[in-house]
Amino acid sequence: MTRPLAALRVIDLCDGPAGLCATLLADLGAAVVRVEPPAGARSRSEEPVLHGVGLPYVLRGRGVTPWSLDLAEEGDRERLLAAAAEVDIVVLDGPAAALLDPDELRRRLPGLVVVALTPYGLTGPHRDRVVTDAVLTAVGGVLSRSGLPGEPPLLPPPGLADGTAAVQAAWAALVAHVHASRTGRGELVDVSAHEAVVHGFDPGFGTQGSAAAGRSEDFPRDRPDARAFYPVFRCADGHVRICLLATRQWRAMFAWLGSPEEFADPRYDTIPARFAAADRLHPLIAELFAGRKRAELVDEGAERGIPVGGVLAPSEAIEEAHFRITGALRPVAVAPDLEAVVPQGFATVDGVRAAAEDPVATIVDGHPSFPERAPVTRDPSSSERPLAGLRVLDLGVIVAGAEAGRLWADQGAEVIKVENAGFPDGLRQSRRGAGMSASFAWGQRNKRSIGLDLRTARGRELLRALAADADVLLANFRPGTLAKLGLGAEDLRAVAPRLVVCDSSAFGASGPWSGRMGYGPLVRAATGLSSLWAVPGRDDAFCDGATVFPDHVAGAVSALCSLAAVIGRDRTGRGAAIEISQADVALTLLGPVLAAESVERGAGATAGRADLTGVFACAGDDEWVVVQARDGRDWDRLRTLVGGDASGASTPAQRRDPDGPAHRAVASWVATRSPAEAVRDLQAAGVPAGAMVRLPEEPDDEHLVARGAFSTMEHPDLPVALPANTGPARFSSFPVPALAPAPRQGEHTREIARELLGLSDAEIEELLEAGVLQEPTQ
Repeated sequence: MTRPLAALRVIDLCDGPAGLCATLLADLGAAVVRVEPPAGARSRSEEPVLHGVGLPYVLRGRGVTPWSLDLAEEGDRERLLAAAAEVDIVVLDGPAAALLDPDELRRRLPGLVVVALTPYGLTGPHRDRVVTDAVLTAVGGVLSRSGLPGEPPLLPPPGLADGTAAVQAAWAALVAHVHASRTGRGELVDVSAHEAVVHGFDPGFGTQGSAAAGRSEDFPRDRPDARAFYPVFRCADGHVRICLLATRQWRAMFAWLGSPEEFADPRYDTIPARFAAADRLHPLIAELFAGRKRAELVDEGAERGIPVGGVLAPSEAIEEAHFRITGALRPVAVAPDLEAVVPQGFATVDGVRAAAEDPVATIVDGHPSFPERAPVTRDPSSSERPLAGLRVLDLGVIVAGAEAGRLWADQGAEVIKVENAGFPDGLRQSRRGAGMSASFAWGQRNKRSIGLDLRTARGRELLRALAADADVLLANFRPGTLAKLGLGAEDLRAVAPRLVVCDSSAFGASGPWSGRMGYGPLVRAATGLSSLWAVPGRDDAFCDGATVFPDHVAGAVSALCSLAAVIGRDRTGRGAAIEISQADVALTLLGPVLAAESVERGAGATAGRADLTGVFACAGDDEWVVVQARDGRDWDRLRTLVGGDASGASTPAQRRDPDGPAHRAVASWVATRSPAEAVRDLQAAGVPAGAMVRLPEEPDDEHLVARGAFSTMEHPDLPVALPANTGPARFSSFPVPALAPAPRQGEHTREIARELLGLSDAEIEELLEAGVLQEPTQ
């Protein structure tokens, strides 16, 4: 199998987490050359470092060719520019953008796509600030939902925020590449890691998970107690999590409990009623589960149709047979004498895992070599959006499905949502029973909808006809669902050989867990993420219940991989079958943590926290800042600023101690200042820091306002206008996305049937009468 981006050429100038953007492109086949200074990259010492090996640095180096250049020297800058003339994309982070002006790079090479992935973007009042993954969770609205009521906020596991930004940047890079290939005009892509997290991790103003039906409209100032959303129960050999979302799942659980009379009332069929009764319901479940083993509970849950998943520790996740069998994790030599278990990408293409080579490479001596350019036909006069002219059939549902199609639609593709009134998308349903919700409106903007019953032979025939002229089909059903209908990738590509079929599921289409019911909370539990996102030393404090991660990132991964396959198809003439595992997405972002755990048991729980990392209380009502010293240089600046007695904090291990003198000195200094004052002074000293932001504060954030990160979206079926994201990237030659309202169910059935299927009015009426085609009932 030739990976889809085999002809793409990339130079990466990132030293640190932003480098994951180019690594993801390398996984999909791109030839990536990464520039590193002769003295070595700062990120070589990025934590976790075990046995002298910086695991994040090594993992980001997989499939990447290193090239030693000193960009402070004019001669080496000219060598870089000469090489850049031969590539399609150059990726820069903040320090590289300071050395090489992105605008000047574009002027020198007008056909080049320049992607600048920086902490806050190239514009706005915070553009010169420095961040880390931990700081991004604070300023990006994640931290405010993490932790327990009345207790300090809890930092999520490291790598998730940086990984979210890298996925969004990789998607934006390919969008710009398609535009440049069509027009011959290059692009400056300004990606803000901050906005990527605000809009792409688990947005407050975007698609939400099914459990949102039970949440209060009023965002709490304190952390929400989210343990009831997807509760975790102790069992004989660990913990399990359950997800009771559908009515049938609750009724099966009710029967498993022995049909207790106090919960026989039909009102408990609803999520809000069960949330309200959690103090009575959960003890019954806890008693049922307490004496039974984890695997036994998972198996019986599956038999009963109840989503139950084991909560695995990182040490268990890396040994899990499913991930080894599917190839998601495997042992790799990360140094000549050191082996670690390393994620192997999040997708398969035509049944073969799309993963770059093992992370051991030889430094380029001289000028790097690149594959030949792919021939393209260009139209410099084109003013269309970059993905205009491409048609996507969107069978996706809930969050991951909505996000994948939305990203395509936002950039100009014609996206047709295919839906069946008998099985409505869960996001359509609101608390008030209306057919339009804010969540659906955010996730389905810029799309059209056709109502089509795929359970009928005629409905399946019509979908095949649509597929014959489509470029991409997106779906996220349980593996095998479409194949059982005769609509699997092989079936569709038999009638449409150029079609790219991208199917996303919780655990992938192969392996022992492929048939499991898939929900984000169970994915987090199975990958070690839930165990890592918990208050240390307590078994009742799993704090990932308020997020739907990795659903949004998985949606972006589906968009990224399907666009990569379209780029590959335009070179080879062949479509592709892509399988995305949402679990593998989580594993990829947790890569260094899991690798550390495989090298040294227990290292995963403390991995990635650098020299000093803490969440510190400020003056005010539940106000907090995250402060992180990445290394000794940051600590020296921080110590000079905060003063106090820091004796006994001479080593990184001592400075990591949350009860040690370094933390006490920082806490004492921060406590007398407002978040804005503390962050201002810390950033002025060059120390990464950020204030914890609550979701309702985001649309009025001065930096987000200056960047135009939010617009206003109106929908005729909603009573008020909604803040809506304009994307984490700013493109130099085309504007932010339009905000056309999400369709009503089947709103465009007649026009799609007439225009694309060639049906007469009489045929349409007949199919509507038979229920094969469907249109809005109100």
